[in-house]
Amino acid sequence: MTKRISIGLVVVVFALVVLTWLFRVPSVTSQPIETSEASVQRGAYLINAGGCISCHEGQETEGLSGGMALASEFGTFYAPNITPDRDTGIGGWEAKDFLLALKHGRGPEGQFYFPAFPYRAYAGMTDQDVLDIGAYLLSLEPVANRVPPHEIPVWLQRWMLAGWNVMADLTGDATPVLSEDPEVLRGAYLARNLGHCGECHTPRNGLGIPMLDQEFAGATLGESHADAIDAEGLLNWSADDFAFFLFLGMKEDGEYIGGEMESVIEHNTAMLTEEDRNALAAFFKRPR
Repeated sequence: MTKRISIGLVVVVFALVVLTWLFRVPSVTSQPIETSEASVQRGAYLINAGGCISCHEGQETEGLSGGMALASEFGTFYAPNITPDRDTGIGGWEAKDFLLALKHGRGPEGQFYFPAFPYRAYAGMTDQDVLDIGAYLLSLEPVANRVPPHEIPVWLQRWMLAGWNVMADLTGDATPVLSEDPEVLRGAYLARNLGHCGECHTPRNGLGIPMLDQEFAGATLGESHADAIDAEGLLNWSADDFAFFLFLGMKEDGEYIGGEMESVIEHNTAMLTEEDRNALAAFFKRPR
């Protein structure tokens, strides 16, 4: 065997190993989804905390049947139907399907989801919270609604997300929360993971990857702008001001919020317990 052939074989084997690693389907636990009333009720609360209604509420139909257009510089993405309809929704999903989707951005057949779905934030959720969300969604009435296909440029393909996820991993993590206060840690979980606040409020680079060194510093999304909610952005807010804002939408200057955030408050933060709103305020106003 010549040296050239040997090098070629090494390159091919290396490429196959890399491709296998990039496109492998993550391993998740396979366990049944609880169908108890307690699990369903926990899931209902988590759906509100996770802001699912803000995107997945049916535009022409009932329930969480999807169809909302989410515009970005990369195209227009349509929120899917997440009712248990077998033809157009998530009917037939099992525990592993919910874990793959919410924590890894992968579909039941291993296909990649576009990050308009905030799976990178949801990745930090506990498995139990994911499964409780699944329990609630599967308890809903099925709604048949086939949403439009995404309107994206021809060069943007799902398989490209394999490399995008790796690049996003390499950008680093958000600054650790240096606190032993359970309230602050709960607020961090709600803000960074379940509530995925950074998906709108953290600026992104040219590849659409959040710049976590500027976490919550505000960002422009299409024609809208999300305000800074970092230490500088909330400098004139007290923790009580911010907790009240999350409940009623009234800013520290007495004006009421409008735009997309109005819907987030109505369907998300206003539905939280007072303890969880206070936890969010404690996280955002924590000493740096």
